[in-house]
Amino acid sequence: MSSGSRIPTNLRTLLILEAVGAQSDPMSPAEIGREIGLPKQTTHRLCNTLLEEGFLMRDERGRGLRPGRRARMMGQGVVHSSSSHVARHQVLQELALQIGETVNFVVPEDRGMSYQDRVETDWPFRIQLPVGTNVPFHCTASGKTYLASLPKAERRRLVHVMHLERHTDTTITDPDDLLAELHEIAKQGYAVDRSEFYDGMVAMAVPVLDPTGRYCASVAFHAPEQRLSVETAMTKVDDLVATSKKLTDTIFSS
Repeated sequence: MSSGSRIPTNLRTLLILEAVGAQSDPMSPAEIGREIGLPKQTTHRLCNTLLEEGFLMRDERGRGLRPGRRARMMGQGVVHSSSSHVARHQVLQELALQIGETVNFVVPEDRGMSYQDRVETDWPFRIQLPVGTNVPFHCTASGKTYLASLPKAERRRLVHVMHLERHTDTTITDPDDLLAELHEIAKQGYAVDRSEFYDGMVAMAVPVLDPTGRYCASVAFHAPEQRLSVETAMTKVDDLVATSKKLTDTIFSS
């Protein structure tokens, strides 16, 4: 926009959130102002207000601003409450019928990966992880998929500040070992949980991307290893990838 004076006052904060949310790297107030055409002083004032209210947060390295907790919750709420939520659940149901196991739609939050939607298996023996559950980043298929989607420098920084708690004998707790696995996940496009979070649970996940190719969620399935081996889970990768593409079309078409 060519002039900040022509941007309605009640629209300016939304444009700031839109600009910050569209970038994978943090933005400075000056960069935000240039992007949307606001004066420097106005941009700084509005950014400070959004920081105080939790809609923006400072990057840990002091390089700029990122979407804060309230902005992320608002974005997730819009997707969840729209008609696409019903269509998304139908896509998950289709996958659950194909593979015969519980299917999950999972997004990153401050406390870990959050289960936003799921379709339960009909098997009486199943692992309960209800909607709203938060699980760790480092030892779940969905969490490792998210970490692998990050730029290499951001991935390394985050892994080295995370608490890599041991949940089972196979949990990866060494940062360098985890980074090596995330590198492989980024190349192959899927992640496997080999009983790293729960003993006896196998899981697999792939990223769900927005129309620009950026990560927005993980689609995953899990099952007891007595019923599903890692080798058998690997045969379901194509089904997961096809579902991921359907979810992108479903979520962002409305």
